[in-house]
Amino acid sequence: MSVYLGEFIGTMLLIILGGGVVAGVVLKGTISEGAGWLVIVVAWGLAVAFAIYAVGNISAAHINPAVTIGLAFIGEFPWSKVPGYVLSQILGAFTGGVIVWLHYLPHWDKTEDKAAKLGVFCTAPAIRSYAANFVSEMIATMILVMGILFVGANKFTEGLNPLVIGGLVMVIGLGLGGTTGFAINPARDLGPRLAHFFLPIRGKGTSDWAYAWVPVIAPVLGGILGAVLYRILFDQQMKPAYFVIIGLAVLSAVYAIVQDQKKKVKMQK
Repeated sequence: MSVYLGEFIGTMLLIILGGGVVAGVVLKGTISEGAGWLVIVVAWGLAVAFAIYAVGNISAAHINPAVTIGLAFIGEFPWSKVPGYVLSQILGAFTGGVIVWLHYLPHWDKTEDKAAKLGVFCTAPAIRSYAANFVSEMIATMILVMGILFVGANKFTEGLNPLVIGGLVMVIGLGLGGTTGFAINPARDLGPRLAHFFLPIRGKGTSDWAYAWVPVIAPVLGGILGAVLYRILFDQQMKPAYFVIIGLAVLSAVYAIVQDQKKKVKMQK
């Protein structure tokens, strides 16, 4: 099996299981309806672990463009393979979204809530503030990539690494996911969002393209930032490009704070 097919299958499995549990919780008439956020977060973590077990020996199971690009930026992955990996991940996520739709076919018509239907496929912020949402996704993905590199730097019992990374995803979801639904993966959000756009779902509403750029661009910057900080702090490597990334991250945070203060001033008037 090629590494690209491995990434396609791994990301597809991730979405089938992760998106599947969201569908089970939010769509009407399912046995698991209303099971709650904790069930969703735990299932996403286990979905990540299972996907890594499935294709880790084939493609290293990046299953996330933010991981692929972050590793390439610090020289841990060849740039020549990045386009193929990213495309495979997005196509796998799209296919996973279609399979989730098919699996829950009778439940779409029973569900009137357009946001719930969209939420099966992609993320949306609890409070819409693009700058703040961007920073939330950036921070969460930074922790993800740094955590993956931490795991890689330690020796675990053979076969345990995927579960540790799954646990990392769970704690990110519980600790940082309440703001944006923790996409932390451009393919996980964009691929299924495209599926939502194309699929014949009655009363589905818009695919929210106005927000779609946030869970794509912010995780990429966050993934690079996490990899860069790991290199600087733990490997003592200093490169000008690393500080450019840190500068962009700081500017994003400052801009979010300024926008938040402006909103508070407007509310007080």
